[in-house]
Amino acid sequence: MSISAHVEQLEQRHQILESELAALITRPSVSDEELASVKRRKLKLKDEIARLKAAN
Repeated sequence: MSISAHVEQLEQRHQILESELAALITRPSVSDEELASVKRRKLKLKDEIARLKAAN
């Protein structure tokens, strides 16, 4: 897999997490731990995307 294809895949996963986070925020029963977990995963993806783009 090329780096650009990998970045594209990571960006798609990042968008999925963005949608998941938006859905969680609207739920009254969501815990802070759930929100924090999704935010952490999203941030890790964003950091990985930035790292790969900078290396390219």
